[in-house]
Amino acid sequence: MAIRNIRTMGDSILTKVSKKVEKIDKRLLVLIDDMLDTLYDAEGVGLAAPQIGVLKRVVVIDVSEEANNPIILINPEIIETDGCQTGDEGCLSVPGKVGTVERPNYVKVKAYDKDMKEFTLEGTELLARAICHEIDHLNGILYVEKVKDGLRDTAYQEEETDE
Repeated sequence: MAIRNIRTMGDSILTKVSKKVEKIDKRLLVLIDDMLDTLYDAEGVGLAAPQIGVLKRVVVIDVSEEANNPIILINPEIIETDGCQTGDEGCLSVPGKVGTVERPNYVKVKAYDKDMKEFTLEGTELLARAICHEIDHLNGILYVEKVKDGLRDTAYQEEETDE
């Protein structure tokens, strides 16, 4: 298990469509473990394989408060959405920035687990947002393309004062 470098906006790999996973092998299992290590190290909510330079349709998400309940989605496909939520969104590949993005409030996704068994997952609110955001990565789309009001800095700037 290792922490991998996260690719940032401007890296051409983030604009490419990822390839479908055909089989589970040792390399893919190592990739998933590395993705989880990288996600937790960066204190993120989700990570897609292209963000660490691998064009495979693999996503890891953890929206739990304790960050110990990972969701692994292989070849995820959204099969149903409902509702609408608008809110700030950030990305490990666009560090220090956020922007307002509209996403479905409910998402149902079909995917495969580490044993290549198909399953469905339903999510609302933050999980729905994360699923949509990470699947966009698999399709070469960064959230900045969907931002409504431009990007803003996440870091608070300390005001200079005369003393």
